[in-house]
Amino acid sequence: MTEIGDAYMREQLEKRRVELNMAISTATPEVATAPFAGLLGEVDSAIERIEEGTFGVCVDCQGVVEKERLLADPLVKVCLDCLPAEERRALERDLELASTVQRGLLPEKAVRFADWHIHYDYKPAGLVSGDYADLIVPRRADGKMIFLLGDVSGKGLAASLLMTHLHAMFRALSSPAPGAELELDKLMETANRVFCESTLAGQFATLVCGWAGNSGELELASAGHLPAMLVRRDGVKQFSATGLPLGMFSSSRYAVQRMRLEPGDSLLLYTDGITEARNAAGHEYTPKKLARVAGERHRSSPADMLAACMKDVDTHSGGARLLDDQTLMVIHRNESGGLSLND
Repeated sequence: MTEIGDAYMREQLEKRRVELNMAISTATPEVATAPFAGLLGEVDSAIERIEEGTFGVCVDCQGVVEKERLLADPLVKVCLDCLPAEERRALERDLELASTVQRGLLPEKAVRFADWHIHYDYKPAGLVSGDYADLIVPRRADGKMIFLLGDVSGKGLAASLLMTHLHAMFRALSSPAPGAELELDKLMETANRVFCESTLAGQFATLVCGWAGNSGELELASAGHLPAMLVRRDGVKQFSATGLPLGMFSSSRYAVQRMRLEPGDSLLLYTDGITEARNAAGHEYTPKKLARVAGERHRSSPADMLAACMKDVDTHSGGARLLDDQTLMVIHRNESGGLSLND
């Protein structure tokens, strides 16, 4: 069986069997139950393969069926290499469409709000990505700008679907009626509970979420994500996670870290595709190198700091093909204020 785990996949299949039996038993005479019965047979067959130890084994070549595809559809029995040409082309079209939709959800690459100036770079390793980035600019000049950066479990289409789910969820939770806005800790707790209730067991996301006010004040909460880096004149300070990844436990709580950025200071958020990028010798780039490059550019514009960091990562990896998605965001407090929603 694959590394996903027999017990987990059996649990998911048993849930599907219960739902299908309920659909068949409650169907009205006008509703044809044949499709339900056909699916029920496929679920039973998948459970039998788990019992036999052949679940996740391609029925054609005896190779391994891709984990991401099994997570998205536990009834899959054939690996990508053995898919018929027509089905492979259909899957490629689906991936291209998913890529277009996903890129359309990303915010502008450069955003200004009050005395904040934000730049980010987003490099998917394939057509679709499990990295998540968003900037939610308030409608009112005295509001708070919300920033988010995260990484969902898995890769490929299944990960991109989770990323899209996160985007919709945080957009909805961050846009309540005026006067009903959630505090950051409650926003994270609610998002985690909704994520747990609307995803499969074993699916999770690490995430940094925060808001920035008009006078340099900033709040930060991290759901198991890599440490955020505050770049100041006197060095780089790291802020570790304040809670577990989203999707682990529905009752998780998230502490909030508060800070104030002076003009010229920057906050760096990044995914592990940055710090775990490897060179020809197999050595990772590491957070230490990222902190060094960023620290040397205190008071630089966010565009310059971002470009320098990404160039250093590329130099380290020697231009090798990306093995993981890379996203880096620089949240910079300008030397002077002034409200402009976008560059």
